[in-house]
Amino acid sequence: MTDATNPAPPAADADWWRSAVVYQVYVRSFADADGDGVGDLRGIRERLPYLRDLGVDALWLTPFYTSPQVDAGYDVADYRDVDPLFGTLTDFDAMITDAHALGLRIIIDLVPNHTSSAHPWFQAALAAAPGSPERELYLFADGRGEHGELPPNDWESIFGGPAWTRVPDGQWYLHLFDPAQPDLNWRHPRVRAEFEDVLRFWLDRGVDGFRIDVAHGMIKAEGLPDVGFSSMTTGQRQSELLGKGRLPYFDQDEVHEIYRAWRPILDSYPGGRMAVAEAWAETPQRLARYIGPDELHQAFSFDFLDATWSADSFRKVIDTALAESTIVGAPTTWVLSNHDRQRHVTRYGDGEVGLRRARAAALLMLALPGCAYVYQGEELGLPEVLDLPDELRQDPAFLRTGESRDGCRVPIPWSGELAPYGFGPDGSELSWLPAPATWRALSVAAQTGVAGSTLELYRAALRIRHEHPALAGTTGGVTWLEGGPGMLAFSRTGGGTTLTCVVNISGAPAPVEGYGRPLVASENLTEQGSGHLLPVDAAAWFERR
Repeated sequence: MTDATNPAPPAADADWWRSAVVYQVYVRSFADADGDGVGDLRGIRERLPYLRDLGVDALWLTPFYTSPQVDAGYDVADYRDVDPLFGTLTDFDAMITDAHALGLRIIIDLVPNHTSSAHPWFQAALAAAPGSPERELYLFADGRGEHGELPPNDWESIFGGPAWTRVPDGQWYLHLFDPAQPDLNWRHPRVRAEFEDVLRFWLDRGVDGFRIDVAHGMIKAEGLPDVGFSSMTTGQRQSELLGKGRLPYFDQDEVHEIYRAWRPILDSYPGGRMAVAEAWAETPQRLARYIGPDELHQAFSFDFLDATWSADSFRKVIDTALAESTIVGAPTTWVLSNHDRQRHVTRYGDGEVGLRRARAAALLMLALPGCAYVYQGEELGLPEVLDLPDELRQDPAFLRTGESRDGCRVPIPWSGELAPYGFGPDGSELSWLPAPATWRALSVAAQTGVAGSTLELYRAALRIRHEHPALAGTTGGVTWLEGGPGMLAFSRTGGGTTLTCVVNISGAPAPVEGYGRPLVASENLTEQGSGHLLPVDAAAWFERR
């Protein structure tokens, strides 16, 4: 669809995704245009100039499809429409038109492992008899025990508890997540044809790419064998096994058939349409199988997010990721936070220490070759909100495990002295989750134009990343430099210049010299002799021509 309503994506290199900075928009928490306390597509549209000026290349939107919102939209009832909570298809078309006009691309979440229990297919399956064609679209099975009163196997839900729910006629259906999210049967040709059509529907509307939710989970092992949870200690159970290649419902070889069918669809559209997998696998080699000229373009590397605050941990993760990138000929993807994980300000120590480290980690990430994903609000230095009242938490996992992802999903602050800090239109006091009073000093308005603010640090780093010949459009490796214990230092070269990134994780201020003039630093540098003194938990970029 390339008419005036839905113009083609920005004219650019079809390989734009190899070095892009992608900004993750958690739709319900980004900007609220209608004042109901929930973010929406019109809110995103109104804030597009902010994202352009921040310096990102693309937006990844979390699900906005028709949904009962049991799991914040990851329970989809209609893959071809917008939930009224977020707007309309007309709002989506207007948003993507404006985004493309500003040079921004749009990546949307696709949720293929499961539907909502409100999806017409599942409603038809519930109304049909065991063994019917309707039930074949999902994973229904007879129970064990004398009367089928036990689940078909010992699989557990990611959100806690059994992965099976019994229906009135006695059969059970599989849901690796919430009971409101029944898993599809991806061995059924109708399921595969349906999602290929869904891809085309959104590609025709101008979408530039897809983030594939649970990309490793669509195929389950034949026969639905037990994992053996009952024989394991608590510490060995599912939370320890996820991503370890030992679960019969994750990372099955047949899943790659799906992506080999999807790639020609993506390639048939102009402008470099792409897909990135949220995939967990036993080894980097197995994860790399999702990437390539006949499958997906990228797979998230969560090892960088999981790295501890140490030079050895970061270097090991970076070396491994770059080595695997070379093997498959695809870019690395660097991630510090997302909507499922505690914000890295808090992971790194919270408070002033956590913020210092988060700012340094941002410069480290943005200096690396490949594609970087920025989660909304990290450019403001937002911490995790740890004290949300239990009665306000909406994460379905909270009800089953007591663990909640809501703390990283609090609406971001835009302006003003009182919560919700400009999240909605003027005068609106509604917000689906409350922001803490400390966030008024972290709002976009409070940080804009303020030297040394986290927002201005991100703006400066993103501008340099795009403009500097050693960084812009480059997906090569890095050259490690000797930096001493607790120091990370590497350089990248291009256009006759060398850019060096230095991170001080040593525990004491460290002298830095011989790398040229400073371009940007996460904390103030002081001159010392022929070089500079880099503070503790700080990073800086230097240029030498």
